Amino acid sequence: MSSLKQKAISGATWSLTGRILQQGSQFVFGIILARLLLPAEYGLVSMAMVFVIVLQVFIDSGFSAAIIQRKNLTNTDLSTVFYINLILSTLAYIILFFSAGEIAEFYNEPQLLKIVRVLSLLVFLFALSIVQNSLLTRDVNFKLRTRIEFTSQVLSSIIAIFLAYKGYGVWALIWKTLFNQIFINIQLWFQNNWFPSLEFSKSSFKELFSFSSKLLLSGLLDTIYRQLYRLVVGKFYPAAELGFYTRAEQFKNLPSQTISGALMSFLLPVFSKMQDEPERLKKAALKVIKIVMFFNINAMIVMGIIADPMIHVLLGDKWSGAIPYLQLIVLVGVFFPMHAINVQILAALGRSDLFLRIEVLKKMIGIPPILLAIFVGIEAMIIGMIATSLIALSINTYYTKKLINLGLLEQLKSLSHSFIITAVLVMCLLPAVYFLKNYFNQIVLLVSVLFAALLIIFFLSRFMKMEEYVELKEIVINLKRKYGRK
Repeated sequence: MSSLKQKAISGATWSLTGRILQQGSQFVFGIILARLLLPAEYGLVSMAMVFVIVLQVFIDSGFSAAIIQRKNLTNTDLSTVFYINLILSTLAYIILFFSAGEIAEFYNEPQLLKIVRVLSLLVFLFALSIVQNSLLTRDVNFKLRTRIEFTSQVLSSIIAIFLAYKGYGVWALIWKTLFNQIFINIQLWFQNNWFPSLEFSKSSFKELFSFSSKLLLSGLLDTIYRQLYRLVVGKFYPAAELGFYTRAEQFKNLPSQTISGALMSFLLPVFSKMQDEPERLKKAALKVIKIVMFFNINAMIVMGIIADPMIHVLLGDKWSGAIPYLQLIVLVGVFFPMHAINVQILAALGRSDLFLRIEVLKKMIGIPPILLAIFVGIEAMIIGMIATSLIALSINTYYTKKLINLGLLEQLKSLSHSFIITAVLVMCLLPAVYFLKNYFNQIVLLVSVLFAALLIIFFLSRFMKMEEYVELKEIVINLKRKYGRK
C-alpha cells in the first residue's frame, strides 16, 4: 500500500471518527438540552448565529484552504495569515457589537441585543485558531484534531447542561458555544508546534490571496445563502418556528455533515497531492463517492422514515412541530457529500475561479425557495431547496466532467445499488410507520423500524455484492486487527 494511500486511509479514519464523536456527543447532549430548554430559545440563538457564521467565513478569507493547498509553505506565509485574521476579526467584532441593536430591531426580539454582543466574541476567538487548525489538516493529523474537538464538545456541553438545569435558559446555549471555541483554542495553542513570528509579507499576502480570494467570495456566497433561510424564517415566523426548523436541520446534518465535514477536512490535502494525475484523481474520487453515499443515502432515508417516533421519543411532544420539516429536509441532505467531493476536486486542482463561478450560478437558482418561505410557507421552502439541490449537483459535476472526465451520469450510475436499497427501505418501512404509529409504543416502533432497516441494508448489500460494502467491511476488519493488538 502506498504511503499516500496509508496516510489517506488514516486521515479519513480519524477525520470520520472525529466527526462521529463530535456529532454523536453533540447529538446526545443536544437531546438533554432540548428537554431542558424551549424551541423559542433555540430560535433566538439561531437568529444571532446567522451573522456570526457569515463573519467567520469573512475572517478566514479562504486562507485556510490556501495554506492546505500551497506546495511550498513558509513561516512568513503563516504569520502573515495569522495577523490578517486578527485584524479582520477585530473589525468584525466591532461591527457586530455595534450592530446588535439593529439586529434586535430587525427580528423584533429585544433579547437579541445582549445575545448578539456576547456571541460576537466568537469571531475573535475563531480567528486565533485558523492557522493552527489548517496546519493539522495540511499534515492530515486528524488524530490530534479529533481529541481536541471531542474534548471541547464534551466539556462545553456539560457546562451548558448545568446552566440549563439551573434555569439560565437561552444563556446555556450561548455559553456552550463560547466555551467550546475557548477549549479548542487552548488545546490547539498548547499542542501545536507553530507560533507566529513578528513578520508580515506583502508578497505572501498577494500570492495566498490570489488563490483564497475566489474561495472567500464563493464561501461568503454559500454561507450567506444557507443562512438566508434561517434569517427569513426568523424574520417572518415566531422564534419557536425557527427552533423547529433548526432542530430538523440539525438532525439532517448529523449524517450528511458528519460525513461531508470529514471529507472536507481530508480530501483537499489528499486530492491536492494527485493534482498532476487526473486519472488517479478520478478513480480516488469515484471510490470515495460510492462508499460515502452508501452511508449517506440510507441514513437520510431512514431518518425521514422514523422522523415521527424519533422526535417524540428523543425530544418530547413539545418538539413535534419539527417532524414535517425533518421528513422533507432529509431529501436536501441526500446528495450533500457529492457536492462536497466535487467542489474539493476543483479546489485541489487549484481552480478557485471555477469554484467561485459555480457558487454564483448555484445561488442565483437558489432565490426562489427563499421567496417561497416568505409567501407560501416553510414546507414549500424546503421543497424548493430539494429541487435546487439537484440542479446545483448538475452544475458542480459539469466541471469535474471537463477536468477529470467524471460527470454526473457516471457518478449516479456508480450509486445504482444504493438507490435500489433506498427504494426497498421506502416501500417496506414507510407504510409500516404510517399505519402503526397510533397502535404501537413509540419506543418499540422506533427500535423495530431501525432494526428492520439495518437488516434490509445488510442483506441487500451482501446479496448484490456491493463493492462499497466489501471495502467498508475490509477497512473495519483491518482496523480491528490493527487496534486489537494494542
